Amino acid sequence: MKTAISTIYLVLAVISPAFAADVVVYKSGILVSLFVGVCALVVVSQLVPALMLIAGFIKGAVVSKTPATESTR
Repeated sequence: MKTAISTIYLVLAVISPAFAADVVVYKSGILVSLFVGVCALVVVSQLVPALMLIAGFIKGAVVSKTPATESTR
């Protein structure tokens, strides 16, 4: 019984400083959110042409390469 009480006391003594820590919540303003939104919009708008270019590369690699026939006129 004495060891159980000593163990509980030791555990509470070790974790008690954790409850004394002050928690600061960072609250950003509307301008920070607007800036991050504009940055995300720029990244997404640059992804669209890049994906179209990659799709063109894949399409060009998959399509069989047949020589074009020329007319003899």
